[in-house]
Amino acid sequence: MAGTWDDVEFTAGEKAKLAWIVARMAKRGIAGDNVHIGDLKRRADRIEKTARKRMEQAEKNGRKSK
Repeated sequence: MAGTWDDVEFTAGEKAKLAWIVARMAKRGIAGDNVHIGDLKRRADRIEKTARKRMEQAEKNGRKSK
């Protein structure tokens, strides 16, 4: 699900989790260029996927996503 998150509405909890993940990515990035961050990318993608699913379900039910 790589791409932009401009069209996704995240909950406060999801935003906090993403901030934590991005901070961990940055910390690992400081360690070096060859450090694996694939696990963190998968976590971020999973959060994005959940948010998109919630938005689609809300649209399907005729509600706002937030």
